[in-house]
Amino acid sequence: MAGGYPAALARSTERRRAAWYRDYLEALVQRDVRDLARISALDALPRLLALAAAQTARLLNVTDLAAPFQLSRPTIRDYVTLLERVFLVETLPPWHTNRLSRLVKTPKLHLGDTGLACALLGVDAAALAVDRPLLGQLLETFVFQELRRQASWRDELVNFFHFRDKDNAEVDIVIERGAQELAGVEVKASATVTASDFRGLRKLKAAAGERFTAGVVLYDGEMSASFGDGLWAVPLRALWETT
Repeated sequence: MAGGYPAALARSTERRRAAWYRDYLEALVQRDVRDLARISALDALPRLLALAAAQTARLLNVTDLAAPFQLSRPTIRDYVTLLERVFLVETLPPWHTNRLSRLVKTPKLHLGDTGLACALLGVDAAALAVDRPLLGQLLETFVFQELRRQASWRDELVNFFHFRDKDNAEVDIVIERGAQELAGVEVKASATVTASDFRGLRKLKAAAGERFTAGVVLYDGEMSASFGDGLWAVPLRALWETT
């Protein structure tokens, strides 16, 4: 919930970090967004971003985002695009293949930083500890943003997607390197993993064929374990630790 902005992390308490994020958002809206576009409802953007924070790691639903405003769905969609341009939100496109026709084609929405999301939602660590669905959403967004950062250090181009079919089998993050390699990452805010947690990864593996290199369930546990050919349960801390 602390997020990743160095200036926020330098604050010594949760309250001070949350205040920094709110001030940062206000400055960004009043300065950068105003310069980028002439919009009549500038005050709607922080409210829209708070709604987006509640939707982070979910399929983008413009109708839900537009509901509290007297603005059209196309206008709200334009505002989301504007928030993308200033790196406050990111839409994750769906992965697709000609092998499967029953894939969901809606992008996923991710906040650009989980610390900002927590500040917008007014939640602290104690609140997240009891709100497991929200914790799961924020953890997925946190992992996605961390993988994005690590991919930016590599020389070769790495693209990110999500995978979901009409039967609701899904993979939170699909990583594609070039035209030949593909991996899937499922994020689970739990200390246990079962074979059923690999349902989406198995479907992705079947769809990708020989391109599939690995499928990983990142979970809040201690041990790495194999769940079949190329499928692994791996502790979340592996995002930072080296062996």
